[in-house]
Amino acid sequence: MAMAPPPIGTPDGGWGWVVAAAAFTVNGLSYGLLRSLGLALPDLAEYFDRTSQDTAWISALALAVQQAASSGWALVFAPALGTVSRYFSRRRVLAVGLALTGNGASSLLLAPVLQLLLDTFGWRGALLLLGAITLHLTPCGALLRPLELPGDPPAPPRGPLAALGLDLFAHRAFLVFALGTALIAGGYFVPYVHLAPHALDRGLGGYRAALVVAVAAVADAGARLVCGWLADQGWVPLPRLLAVFGALTGLGLLAVGLVPVVGSEEGWGGSLLAVAGAYGLSSGCYATLVFGVLPGLVGIGGVVQATGLVMMLMSLGGLLGPPLSGFLRDETGDFTASFLVCGSLVFSGSFIYMGLPGTVPSCSPASPPATPPPERGELLPIPQVALLSSGAPHSTQEATC
Repeated sequence: MAMAPPPIGTPDGGWGWVVAAAAFTVNGLSYGLLRSLGLALPDLAEYFDRTSQDTAWISALALAVQQAASSGWALVFAPALGTVSRYFSRRRVLAVGLALTGNGASSLLLAPVLQLLLDTFGWRGALLLLGAITLHLTPCGALLRPLELPGDPPAPPRGPLAALGLDLFAHRAFLVFALGTALIAGGYFVPYVHLAPHALDRGLGGYRAALVVAVAAVADAGARLVCGWLADQGWVPLPRLLAVFGALTGLGLLAVGLVPVVGSEEGWGGSLLAVAGAYGLSSGCYATLVFGVLPGLVGIGGVVQATGLVMMLMSLGGLLGPPLSGFLRDETGDFTASFLVCGSLVFSGSFIYMGLPGTVPSCSPASPPATPPPERGELLPIPQVALLSSGAPHSTQEATC
């Protein structure tokens, strides 16, 4: 009987770029579509004679189901993003950022297209056409070739907790990461649903409201690429970048809520465009880092399971955040309180990340211990110098007191 060839190291490219392109498409046809869907909520609220809180449950339930219930988009998103991380080492965060850029690129195209479809075919026809576009997710799964790596476990995990990756919650670092991510998710997805209605409430017309979404999307997409390159340089520990850009995202959402009303429907809303662009820059960096930090926390062998758990945590906030935002809009008459509350949630969650290793500088430099291969992960017994692969051009030394 012929023996199986030994697993090779991370290719750091090659077919990995095809996998990244597939993940780009998956991200664009899932989260990018969801970000633009808010343009249809006013039509749905008018047709069904429902409040903003009621219609917000549509996007919230779609978000929660696709992440928590492993239904629809989740069947392709988690494996696609996890597979990208397995194909890269030195340029891992850049590849993840490239894959996540599909969100912004898709929003840039779909926001004006969806408004045109709503004007031409109504909300029913527009949703049918969006469903047909989403079917292009199907061939993306065929591009995700499995890759065996030296850090993979020799046998499949036994027991339901290990199989689902729930044993990761027993580790302090991942628990801190999970708590911060769940709290941030309570406000992070509110702009996906209510940024366009907020622009409409601020006096902008339909296509100008779509422009606000498109500006946030362009800034988001560009930030994901730049932040991915920056993170791979190793100048700053990834957990520290994660906390900083999480806080900046919260401040951006607070600014979106405080934008004044536009004088007339013909106005372009320059202030709202500016703060939406600033929010897009910070949220794009955060999205890249929240998935880019996972291999360093759990090891490359558990990154697919960890990606699924992160999506499950985000679904909790995604399920509650938009309906809470809609409730506040119904009670106050606009989305100001909604964005202030969701911005506060994101800002607070970023402080929980301060408990991650490498986030806060210590008082004196320490001699670096031996660095394990990148497949090990921060949570495994041998400590790491930083949450970076050993092949990074610049390693960040930790410090102890």
